[in-house]
Formats: sequence, structure tokens, C-alpha cells
Amino acid sequence: MQRPKVYSKSWSDSDAIAAWIFLSPALILLGIFVLWPIAYLFYLSFTAGNFTISGTRWVGLRNYLRLLLSPDFWQVIGNTVYFTVATVIPSLVIPLGLAVFLNRAIKLRGMLRTAYFIPSITSLVAVGLGFRWLFQTEGPINALLGTVNIAPIPWLGSTTWAMWVLILLSIWKQLGFNLVVFLAGLQTIPQSRYEAAELDGANPWQQFWYITLPGLRPTLVFATVTTAIFTLRSFEQVYVITGGGPLNSTNLLVYYIYDQAFAQFDFGYAAAAATVLLAVTLVLVYLQLRTWGEENY
Repeated sequence: MQRPKVYSKSWSDSDAIAAWIFLSPALILLGIFVLWPIAYLFYLSFTAGNFTISGTRWVGLRNYLRLLLSPDFWQVIGNTVYFTVATVIPSLVIPLGLAVFLNRAIKLRGMLRTAYFIPSITSLVAVGLGFRWLFQTEGPINALLGTVNIAPIPWLGSTTWAMWVLILLSIWKQLGFNLVVFLAGLQTIPQSRYEAAELDGANPWQQFWYITLPGLRPTLVFATVTTAIFTLRSFEQVYVITGGGPLNSTNLLVYYIYDQAFAQFDFGYAAAAATVLLAVTLVLVYLQLRTWGEENY
């Protein structure tokens, strides 16, 4: 008996060709506006000079060596790590608590959800100017503290408090987005689990610890990574409120890259610092994708 012929699909099949035709516009745009700038940034990090008549010249790893030996760069890295950690943790804890609260059937739930989301759609520049006005030495915050006999605090002129103004702004800005993410994650947890836990005598805290948190694991990873990336690329609030001061205490990595490139015109050195930032971001994205892959198996 003759076996029926089995035809295997190849790249030249009509379906494959049609798929590549439909994908080609997106791939071309991705290559022009994403892959090519990243490749050029990587190349630029091995050069010195600027975009003038003299042009650029190849210097190898010298820019990366300058990064390793620069006290200013390591201070900026320390500022960025401190800012990121101090922003990410409250930006996860506060929205998670609010999401659990707003997921219940309470009055004005829709209005509260909208109110909490408003900061996410507000311009960072406008918010930064507002915070700068609030926390100036003669501003409303110090006026409020004066009513309880607390001396005015130089919020934006202090190496201690200036960073916390930026952290407070970033937490407020990220709160609404993470709230919506957690609310969406809570909808994926079957209600039957909570009903079974209640029948077994579990209290609300035990339900949260053993049902809600495990059920939100992929959502927590996503929120952590996106919040970390948001804080790592913080620029507007630094530029508008502190300008990196006082004494470089609020100078974050993105602002440092901007200053080196467009104030000092040291594009190769700035590209090396930007490459470091890109590498950290790619590691975070990899961890997120790996966690999602583990959840699917």
C-alpha cells in the first residue's frame, strides 16, 4: 500500500510569504527607529569628539574606562539606585493596598479609580513645576509646617530633602498606572478560591497572603519592571525641579547623560553611559520575560 505524501511547509509557502509581507512595514520601522539608533549608540560609545568639522575618532574602550574611574559617575549611579529603590517599593505597596480595597463593592468606587489614575496622564513637566512651587522655601508646605511651629525646611536646597521631593513626585506619578495594573490582575483570580478559604476559616490577611499575592505574581513582576524602568529613565522631574543639585545630590543617570552630551558635548562618553543604562533595562526586560515564561509552563 502506497503511503500518502506529506508536504512540509517551507519559507517559500504562500502563507509564509504573506506573513512576511504583512510584517515587513513594522520590521522596517523597527529597524530604522529602534535597532539602528541602538547600534549607532553602541558604535558612538567607542568614539570621541563631536558632530563638528573635526568629527569623531575611534578610542576603543576609553570611554568605559573613564566611567569606571569617574567619581561623578559612581555618585550618579548611587543616586539612581537610591532613587529607584525608594520609588519602586512604595509605588508597589501603596497601589496594591488600594487595588485590594477598590476591588470590593464600595460606594464611589468608579470615581475613586478615576481620581487615582489622573496623575498617570498628567504632564511630568507641569507636575514638576507644581512640586517646585509647593516645596520652595516660602512655599505652601513650609507655610503649613509653620502652623505647628516647625521651622522652614530648605527642601530643594538640602542634599537630604531634595531627593525625597523627587521620590515623592515619582511615587505620586506612578501610583495610578500600577493601581490599574493590580486591579486587572485581581480580576484573574477566581472568586471560588476566596469562598473556599472562607469556608476553611481563613481570615482576610491569610486570604491576601496565600491567595492574592501568589495569584498576582506575574502582575507584580510586570509592575516592578515597568516601575523600575520608569524611575531609571527619570529626567523631567530632575530637569524642572533641581537641575541635578544641590551638590550633584539629585543627579540621576539620564540627566547625567543629557548633561554630558548636550552641555559638555562629550557624545562618546555620554553614549557609553547610555549603553550602561540600556544594558540594565534589557536585563530587567529579560527577567520579566523569563518569569512570564515560567508561569506559562
